Amino acid sequence: MTKLSELLKQVKNLEIKTKNLVEGMESGAYRSRFRGGGIEFSEVREYAAGDDARRVDWNVSARYNDLYVKEFVEEKELNVYVIIDMSASNDFGFVKSKKELSFEVAASLMFSALKNNDRVGMGLFTNTLEKFIPAKKGRKHLMNVLQQLLNHNSEDLQTDIFRSLLELQQKIKRKSVIFIISDFISDSFVKPLKLLKLKHQIVLVNISDIREMEIPEIGNVYLEDAESGEQILVNTSDKKFQEQYSNLIKKTRENNEYEIKKLGIDLLNLSNEESFEVTFRRYIQNKKRGKF
Repeated sequence: MTKLSELLKQVKNLEIKTKNLVEGMESGAYRSRFRGGGIEFSEVREYAAGDDARRVDWNVSARYNDLYVKEFVEEKELNVYVIIDMSASNDFGFVKSKKELSFEVAASLMFSALKNNDRVGMGLFTNTLEKFIPAKKGRKHLMNVLQQLLNHNSEDLQTDIFRSLLELQQKIKRKSVIFIISDFISDSFVKPLKLLKLKHQIVLVNISDIREMEIPEIGNVYLEDAESGEQILVNTSDKKFQEQYSNLIKKTRENNEYEIKKLGIDLLNLSNEESFEVTFRRYIQNKKRGKF
């Protein structure tokens, strides 16, 4: 476990590192994309002529022997959940690991939510939902969330997005904006996504590394699956093997994108080649133009 002083330093560094990203994501883009449309219960009051009968609170009315209706107000604050894949495949990376990039994206989203006075929560998963922190407001809460993120030691190496999202669905009861950050290297997870979308607004952030698309020509080497530990001997200089590998990765990603697009869920593809600020801005602009 990391010492508290070191942990606080890491959190501060993460805040400094993502400051420009957060300000770049601002300028109304965050608010215009995710805010509005929601209502929440405010109070009950006596019935007045012209009130919608569907809003009558029959329990309160029976208790006071008079008609009372429920009052609702527009919900001005969001519940924002950032869900992060902590499995071993995310340790891979050329410039920086996919996990490190995930942390920066997560922190950017959280600080943006804080700036907009929204509630922030977090989930960490591998083959199960290992940690869940309910959404709350305030900087103190956010800093605690980031400390737990940086100090988390995964209980498992493998990924099961299907199971993890089913568990997440049981945890989040209130309508929320949910960002799921992962490399999405997992078996099909369409069903739980479909269930989550019934109530929540979902955005998937697909973290990848350019080196995953190709293997350098270095002769015979053992390739190891980071999650299962399985090893196979391959000739990386074999053109046919390189072509098959690249085609497999490309096909897997295309299939994922096709299934996600069918659900009407937004997908942001992110790698070390481009900053999250640029990717997020383009996403907002495309949504405004109806292209996403």
